[in-house]
Amino acid sequence: MEAQGEKPLSCGTICLKYLLFLFNILFWLAGGSVLAVGVWTLAEKSDYISLLNSSFYSASAYILIAAGVIVIVTGIIGCCATLKEMKSLLIVYLVLLLCVFLLEIIAGVLAFITYQECFPLCHQLDEELRQNLKVTMQQKYQQPGEESVTQAVDKLQQEFKCCGSHNSSDWRDCAWIQAAENERLVPDSCCKSPDDLCGRRDHPSNIYKVEGGCIMKLEEFILSQLYILGAVGIGIGFLQLVGMMFTCCLYQSLKEDPY
Repeated sequence: MEAQGEKPLSCGTICLKYLLFLFNILFWLAGGSVLAVGVWTLAEKSDYISLLNSSFYSASAYILIAAGVIVIVTGIIGCCATLKEMKSLLIVYLVLLLCVFLLEIIAGVLAFITYQECFPLCHQLDEELRQNLKVTMQQKYQQPGEESVTQAVDKLQQEFKCCGSHNSSDWRDCAWIQAAENERLVPDSCCKSPDDLCGRRDHPSNIYKVEGGCIMKLEEFILSQLYILGAVGIGIGFLQLVGMMFTCCLYQSLKEDPY
């Protein structure tokens, strides 16, 4: 029941309230998607991050996770501001929407430009990745304290059915392969049917000899993941523009409909 002496709101203001409330529901769903993509990227693909020479990939995921958490808080504030018709809280809500928008746009743009050859920096990162993967495999594989790298390399070669950075001959200069007690020519994860000491034979019938090696497979994977991060970040980021528009309209309407 309305308080005594309270001026009833206009139909336009009531419609804006319901529209903004509906937007908050969509906003929560979108925020959950952003958070899920960021968490999934780090949880499922974190093994490969140790092989990268650039932090842009993980940084994009962390930005999306931060944006998703802020969305939850922002959505609660938005609902309270809308239902209670508090103009000061609407301003806070508008500022938070803008922050989320900027976070997701930054994450999206960061993801899109990282492995594109349209900028000199991007091309440099691509070349650094190629050189770094080979050195990482040769110097850190099966070395003490480098268990995460070893697991990532084994997973990479099995999942993408490849062997070595550019080709299987890259393993000839590996410190672990050159060890006197080692009987292998390549790691067992290069084998089509992995088994203990199966890496003693590097014949194409026994190991993966994919043209371009693992670096081509890894670059294709990274590019596809960055496009996902970019599309989700930018796409949902623009949804915030709708929310900001509704918020501004409701704030102006409340100013014109004082109690």
